[in-house]
Amino acid sequence: MSAIRGARERARIEVTAAIKDEARKQLAAEGAAKLSLRAVARELGMVSSALYRYFPSRDDLLTALIVDAYDAVGEAAERAHRGAAEAAGTPVTGLARWVAVACAVRDWALAHPHEYALIYGSPVPGYTAPQDTVGPAARVGMVLIAIVEEAHRDEGLALPPLPEELRPEAERLAADIAPALAPAVAAPLVAAWAQLFGLVSFEVFGQFNRVVEAREVFFRQAVTELARTVGLLGRRG
Repeated sequence: MSAIRGARERARIEVTAAIKDEARKQLAAEGAAKLSLRAVARELGMVSSALYRYFPSRDDLLTALIVDAYDAVGEAAERAHRGAAEAAGTPVTGLARWVAVACAVRDWALAHPHEYALIYGSPVPGYTAPQDTVGPAARVGMVLIAIVEEAHRDEGLALPPLPEELRPEAERLAADIAPALAPAVAAPLVAAWAQLFGLVSFEVFGQFNRVVEAREVFFRQAVTELARTVGLLGRRG
């Protein structure tokens, strides 16, 4: 009996993966707003009623694709964070880890532009992301926070000045997302997180066309400057 259940579960996993793969093809061809369960079912040779057993609505399928995309870019960031020290063979600075993670995010986005557009492009009309997407969406941000926390512990940070008018918001941000960091770091960290994705979005969506040519060099320099705004100067101890 367990063998039958195992076979059914494997079949369900395979069909679910096939549905998602076809949906991603539709995203690339038509965009998220035109994603259609009926069209996915037709391309897979399924009747719509069968597909609804896997994804009851278009929004359920969109949510699955969004979670997958956030998890994929988050995994790329986490892998870069771990790999920076492993590749060097010796401890590396927070600045080096920050740049490695930022470049991993950029590389993933350039390799998966339609999935990137799904999570960082225009909102899909009629779709509201559920709570299920919040944790995956935070993965890159959590890596950046971890890098700054590690640098604060191991190297020390060059704390940026904190304008008094920003102090209440900075204190709230620190309490909410990075209790181990000073408010003077928490606010620029959130700004740097947003600016990182702004840089990536400008490249993915073509705003750098006929403006920036040496894009990798430009990106590395830009994210290095962002690291300095949160106190990462590449110094040890």
